Amino acid sequence: MRADRLVALLLFLQSRGRVTVAEVAAELGVAERTARRDLEALATAGIPVYSQRGRGGGWSLVGGARTDLTGLTADESRALFLLAGPSAATPELRTALRKLVRALPATLRPGAEAAVRAGVVDATDWSRTEVTADAPRLDALQRAVIDGVQVRLGYAGPGRPGGERTVHPLGIASKAGVGYLVADTERGLRTFRLSRVTSVEPTGEPVVRPDGFDLATAWRSLAGPVEDRMHAVTARALADPGTETVLRRLFGGRLRIAAVGADGRLQIEVNGPTPEVLAAQLAGLGAGVEVLGPPGTRARLAELAAELASVYGAPDADSAPDVDVDVDVDVDVDADVER
Repeated sequence: MRADRLVALLLFLQSRGRVTVAEVAAELGVAERTARRDLEALATAGIPVYSQRGRGGGWSLVGGARTDLTGLTADESRALFLLAGPSAATPELRTALRKLVRALPATLRPGAEAAVRAGVVDATDWSRTEVTADAPRLDALQRAVIDGVQVRLGYAGPGRPGGERTVHPLGIASKAGVGYLVADTERGLRTFRLSRVTSVEPTGEPVVRPDGFDLATAWRSLAGPVEDRMHAVTARALADPGTETVLRRLFGGRLRIAAVGADGRLQIEVNGPTPEVLAAQLAGLGAGVEVLGPPGTRARLAELAAELASVYGAPDADSAPDVDVDVDVDVDVDADVER
């Protein structure tokens, strides 16, 4: 009998108390003859299991004997099910969670089952766009990482045609919900955004890991320069108080409010990769934000104002409605490390 089936059978007995051969066969997906042999094998292995014939009979553990196969505390089990429960989209993970619930002591099961129901994963963003389309490729890459097998990777970088290359997959990293493959290539360590992976073909050749490789350390070394580029330029500005919510949504931790001026305006600093990008992000706030510097950002804002005026003309102050708009902005800056 396979060891994993032995464990599954033991957990089934613990969870049900008494079972019939037919119930065991249905649970394990085997023939009734195989199920009976498995039950007998448990007894041979020293597990206190016995059978009772007749109406209402079946197989059960002597005295309700139990085996705690997890060693988890109550807090550990809740944390595990809170993390895994909402993401249990695959049959394998759902099956694993069911087995784990059965392995828990009876006192821990209600909390674990409640944790599974405590969260939900919505696979679309606010524009109703699917954001988990990389799941099939993620599964293939995770297998390659775990099995230590090189892959022929199809990849289409931003603004570039797709191509293929052989890489040594070393791990999967997730940053703000975006997944990346960390791999060794002919050019050294690189990351590949999972949503841009077009194909994964295992080569059968073993992965060669760099000496002393640590995934967390490698990710920090790869992501750090990208984060630094997001703070390459600092713009100083005066902002109306009503723009603070939008500014925080646009820039997050890249916004700093230095002080409040005598006129009530906020003295702010915002970081971005280039003066042009900062100008594009701030332009939508109109006169609500007055950029003081750097000169490149002010110059680009002036150019944008001229371009918009040439398309739309000067506003008609007499006919413009007085509208109070609550703007909700969610900006996703694509900072793919792979080049």
